[in-house]
Amino acid sequence: MKVMGIDEITYGANDFDTCRKFFSDWGLTLTNESVSELVFSSLNGCRVNVVREDDPAYPAPIEQGPTLREVVWGVSSDDVITEFAQRLASVAGYKHNNGRVSCIDPNGLLVSFQLTQKKEVEVECGESNTWNSKPRRNAPSPIYEQAQPIEVGHVVFFVKDLAAVETFYVENFGFVPSDRYPERGVFLRCDPDGGHHDLFLLQTPDKKVGLNHVAFAVRDIHEVFGGGLHFDRCGWKTQLGPGRHPISSAYFWYFVNPAGGLIEYYADEDQLDENWVPREFEPAPTRFAEWAVDGGLDGHTRRQKNVGAPEGKFLTDKK
Repeated sequence: MKVMGIDEITYGANDFDTCRKFFSDWGLTLTNESVSELVFSSLNGCRVNVVREDDPAYPAPIEQGPTLREVVWGVSSDDVITEFAQRLASVAGYKHNNGRVSCIDPNGLLVSFQLTQKKEVEVECGESNTWNSKPRRNAPSPIYEQAQPIEVGHVVFFVKDLAAVETFYVENFGFVPSDRYPERGVFLRCDPDGGHHDLFLLQTPDKKVGLNHVAFAVRDIHEVFGGGLHFDRCGWKTQLGPGRHPISSAYFWYFVNPAGGLIEYYADEDQLDENWVPREFEPAPTRFAEWAVDGGLDGHTRRQKNVGAPEGKFLTDKK
């Protein structure tokens, strides 16, 4: 394995007060703060930075307003850094310093590679009892009061030239297609053996360029629900969810992100290896979500938005 996943992301956004509260409520730990930067960390050390929109250290943004400015991918060894440096030397925006190789991808995004800084973590997760396997005995499934994201699991971008961006990541860094919407989108994973996707590229009919969302992996479906309910109680707006993606099998909950695009809690995605054969799908609402709650759940009533809380002691009590 050469590329091991996302090590770090950087947003460009000017409202630091809102972003500080947003990512803290999301479950990240604020590790450093200055007038020019906020730095957060996930459980395994994946960094989330927020800088000013006009920060001169970054190239022009891929879209106007708050958005993602850089994705840093972690690699397995210094030899991989050397290999990538040689391969990218003629690519626009090439830099190689302080152990990091950077360039501009065909979509205009700053992408970098460094020896991974993430750490191995062990967390207790809820186990599911199925008809064939019942590993959870004499113990209830967990209930989470809020989420603590483990890492940034994947990023999704709108791209102008799907074929060019896919080729860039596949040929230069060994990314592997998992599934695709022909001529409209492709799910890519860093390595044949891994989660369903680390990068999803979407080409719309108008070929707009921008950030769609950043997704954070949590322990299990129960943390998707618990994290989402807490985040709603904090006053943040659901875009869609909770729900389930039929293509990756993952459970999700999306919220509107003041730092740009959307943000997602997800869990229980498919794990693939070299034996997986990519599939092709036609875009459709039921391809994106097998089921989903439009507008989210109310964190206080624990019911759908704009639906009253139960009045009795039991759900079955008549209203």
